[in-house]
Amino acid sequence: MRISRAPISVCVMLFLLSAVFPHHLSLGGDPINTCSGIVPTRHRSEMLSISDFGAVGDGRTSNTNAFNAAIDRIRTGNRSGGDGALLYVPRGVYLTESFNLTSHMTLYLADGAVIKAAQDTEKWPLIDPLPSYGRGRERPGRRYISFIHGDGLSDVVITGKNGTIDGAGEPWWNMWRHGTLKFTRPGLVEFKNSSNIVISHVVLQNSPFWTLHPVYCSGVVVHHVTILAPTDSPNTDGIDPDSSSNVCIEDSYISTGDDLVAVKSGWDEYGIAYNRPSRDITIRRITGSSPFAGIAIGSETSGGIQNVTVENITLYSSGIGIHIKTNIGRGGSVHGITISGVHMEKVRTGIKISGNTGDHPDDRFNTSALPIVSGITIKNVWGIKVERAGMVQGLKDSPFTNLCLSNVTLTGTKSSPIWKCSDVVGAAEKVTPTACPELASTTQQGG
Repeated sequence: MRISRAPISVCVMLFLLSAVFPHHLSLGGDPINTCSGIVPTRHRSEMLSISDFGAVGDGRTSNTNAFNAAIDRIRTGNRSGGDGALLYVPRGVYLTESFNLTSHMTLYLADGAVIKAAQDTEKWPLIDPLPSYGRGRERPGRRYISFIHGDGLSDVVITGKNGTIDGAGEPWWNMWRHGTLKFTRPGLVEFKNSSNIVISHVVLQNSPFWTLHPVYCSGVVVHHVTILAPTDSPNTDGIDPDSSSNVCIEDSYISTGDDLVAVKSGWDEYGIAYNRPSRDITIRRITGSSPFAGIAIGSETSGGIQNVTVENITLYSSGIGIHIKTNIGRGGSVHGITISGVHMEKVRTGIKISGNTGDHPDDRFNTSALPIVSGITIKNVWGIKVERAGMVQGLKDSPFTNLCLSNVTLTGTKSSPIWKCSDVVGAAEKVTPTACPELASTTQQGG
């Protein structure tokens, strides 16, 4: 297939398109650009303390019954109307097995409060796989439920004074390392089929698997959170918005063993059939480090990903700064992605856009289901100690189009070639080191 080089006006055209199709979450008139107002603030008419239900924060006593009783009490109160209830967790370490939240509740962790997962993995409940994945993400069949879980909920807040939710993930990481997992590991916090969710001012740490996973959700705000896991902890993504819409993630610090933020929308034929995109997502003012990607789109893109704005990101000691990734068999359309204001230091690859990344759920995926990647704008990126500037590799039968790189400066590169590109149509303006010839360019500088 012959690929013609796009003129430099592609960059200008993409900027104009972003004005024609503004981001759904923009708060016109708000000069500081926050998530405020996206999810309505609810006053809670009742406050309960987990201590009133017999909880003991000594780090040894099991508090599973206490959490279940408290949440049942809130659930019962919801049936009689009112504005829901706040469940207060005072200072202490509260061991518990996994538990389910309910609608119209606030889980509030005081300063020094820790909700910690009990480590008996044999007792962990199983739930069905997500329909857009067709099976557990790691193992066929069912999957372990997340430590804190919500399904079909509305109006839920997890907040506090930087209290901690600790997944105690080491036993799960070891099972993955030793190949003894029977089912897919649990995440730390998952909301499914839910709306109007806020997570703020808490520390989420040591997740067994993905840390925060809103899936099939709408109206999700995550701000002022800290997410931590060791760099060698497998698949401990920070935040994974998945087939979800109207999501805002901001003002947070993330340091984990996998992608810091990864936008997803289903896996191969299952995601294509489920057909629920991730759209209208804002990610801004995130700082962190990862052995994998800072900001990722994919690789599960089968339901489509559209209208994503990423801005003001600071990354250090990471594998890839920006990674947009998909694969043959995924299908789906990835378009309307704007990434700007990224600073990175000590990163192996600055920018990677790839069509051959990620595995498959089974051998039944359709090799003719090719993803469509178009309308990607990456601008105002600055990096030092970047080993390789970038790689853009589309698919022969589905080239990536309308890619625009503008004002990108990455220094410290030492591998050759500095850029590697194939099956891509786009433009580059003011890119250092000089972008690959597949991207038409003017006013470039040598590397």
